[in-house]
Amino acid sequence: MTASPKDPPAPSVPSARAGRPRVSAKGEQTRARLIAAARTLLAGGAGERFTTRNVAALCGVSHGMCHYHFQDRTDLVLAVIADIRPEWIHPLEEAADGPGGFAERAGRVLELLARPESAELSRLHAALHWHALEDERVRGALEEEYRRWRGSFVTLFEVLAAETGTGGPDPRLLGEAVAAAVDGLAAADSLGSAADPGAVLRVLVGTLAAGAAATARPARPARS
Repeated sequence: MTASPKDPPAPSVPSARAGRPRVSAKGEQTRARLIAAARTLLAGGAGERFTTRNVAALCGVSHGMCHYHFQDRTDLVLAVIADIRPEWIHPLEEAADGPGGFAERAGRVLELLARPESAELSRLHAALHWHALEDERVRGALEEEYRRWRGSFVTLFEVLAAETGTGGPDPRLLGEAVAAAVDGLAAADSLGSAADPGAVLRVLVGTLAAGAAATARPARPARS
């Protein structure tokens, strides 16, 4: 893999972290524009050209202004990771943590997963994984995002375990298995697989749930 170019030394400008305790509304707008420009470059497959200088140029601000908000390109990548969280993690958490029992929550999760991922988000994930191979900070942040994403599937099977009793398979292992299947199906779908991800996941979740319920022991009633 060809290494990405390093950013040039940062200009001598005040640091947003070390300086002002509060960023102005205009400053927040500039920061948001820089993140949007970073998303555009990353989603456009410009990994080899992803530098703070190029992000600043696309945003229409000075290179020094970019470094005022972000110390280096890694900071920009981390900001993009946080920026896309409401687009793929929050909806899944809301579906799994919402009201109802296992069947209702699983229905919401499966309905959500049946919706195709946007092309931009798919390309961003690919770019972020590429940067994670080269940067430990990006890798750590991305690992934490996926841990949180997988946690929603674990939540589903913890709800099932609470409904059916103890002694069945570990809910965490069941949740991790479904998360791995979702990830694999997404990769296959990006390559043009003919498999229907929604149908596969419905069968998988239903089969795992039925097996877990069959092997569980009803919880003993509390003694008075």
